[in-house]
Amino acid sequence: MIEVLAPGPYATVQDLGRPGLAHLGVPASGAADADALRLANRLVGNPEALAGIELTYGGARLAFHAGAWVAVTGAPCPLTAVPAPAPSGAEGRMSGWRAPAAGAAVPFWVPAGTELRFGTPACGLRSYLAVRGGVAVEPVLGSRSTDSLSGLGPEPLRAGAVLPVGAVAGLEPIVADLAPARGPRPAVLRVLPGPRDDWFVPGALAALCERPYVVSQDSNRVGVRLNGRELARAREGELPSEGMVAGALQVPPSGQPIVFLADHPPTGGYPVIAVVVTADLAVAAQLRPGDAVRFTTHRVT
Repeated sequence: MIEVLAPGPYATVQDLGRPGLAHLGVPASGAADADALRLANRLVGNPEALAGIELTYGGARLAFHAGAWVAVTGAPCPLTAVPAPAPSGAEGRMSGWRAPAAGAAVPFWVPAGTELRFGTPACGLRSYLAVRGGVAVEPVLGSRSTDSLSGLGPEPLRAGAVLPVGAVAGLEPIVADLAPARGPRPAVLRVLPGPRDDWFVPGALAALCERPYVVSQDSNRVGVRLNGRELARAREGELPSEGMVAGALQVPPSGQPIVFLADHPPTGGYPVIAVVVTADLAVAAQLRPGDAVRFTTHRVT
C-alpha cells in the first residue's frame, strides 16, 4: 500500500479514463497528460492503462510501507527520500538509499519504510507516479480515474488516504532502465478549424494564431482558460448543446477561449472555433497559470 501523508496542491488517481460513454453523459476523464502516464507504466512493466497518481505542482509526501518499483514522469520534480513514519506496531526500515535525480524518467526501487517527497517542478504542471502493479482502488464504470467535473471515481487524495497496490504476478519484466527526460516543450498548440468557426467574424481563426495567450489562474482539469485577444462573433445567440471532444477550443461570450482537457463535459453550448490536435494535448495539460501559449493552424497532409 501507499499512504498519502500530504497530497500537495491537488492529487488524484488517474488511468486512461472512461472513453465511449459520452452518449450516456459520462465524461472520458483520465490522465490529463496521458503520454506521461503511459510512459511511467511502461517503465515499471505495467500495461499502459493501469492507474497511477497524478500530482499537480508537486508537493506530495507518500509513504511506502512495503517495497515497490516506481517511476515518475511528466513535469520533472525533485525527489527526496527519508524514513517514513512507521504504521502502528511497526518500525521504519529505509536505510542507505537516495532518490533519483529530478526529472529522471527511470524505474527505481523504493524500500519498505520510505517516505518519498516531491518538490516543485521546474517546468510543467503535472507529474505522474506509476507503481508496479498499479494503484488498485475500486473502479467505477470501468475506470479508476477521479473525474473532477462529475465526481465519479475516487475522491481527490487527502492526507491519511491509503492506496492499495495491485498484484505484480504475470507482469512483464522491467526491461527499460532509462527514458530520456522530456524537458520543456514549446508552448505551441496546433489546431484544426472547428465545427463552428463560421460563428466568428472572418479572420477570427487567423487572429487566434497571431498573438500569444496567457493561461488563467482559473484553469483546471476541465480546461485551460486563456486571457488575450478577444475572438469576435459574427452570430449572436447560443447553440443547442452538442458533443465536445478533448482539445475543443470553446469560446464563451467573453471571447476568451478555453481548451478542453480530460475532465471536459460531454456536451457544450458555446461555439468551437478550433480543435487542438491530439498529439498536442500533453503540451496543453502541462501549461501552468501565467504561461504564454501560441496557436498555429495544422496542415493535414
